[in-house]
Amino acid sequence: MAEKVPDDIKKDLEKACELHQRAVSDYEKCVEFSKIMSDLLGRLEDADCFRSADKVMTVLLNCSPKEGSHCEKATLVGEKMKKF
Repeated sequence: MAEKVPDDIKKDLEKACELHQRAVSDYEKCVEFSKIMSDLLGRLEDADCFRSADKVMTVLLNCSPKEGSHCEKATLVGEKMKKF
């Protein structure tokens, strides 16, 4: 049976996807993306959407903002974000 992700979380995931596309070379946006995804992780877990929460956790494990440098895993994280 497919998970029923609440609409408000879906909208925030879409916003996070758009933000990630802009955050690749902008440290502050990258940090903002990471914070949003962390918040979404908790909300998904609270909504018992554990498969989606696992996907968000995978993104967070690969997302490590570094000031002054291009994201090394932008393509990998971008591909995972497209799956949402």
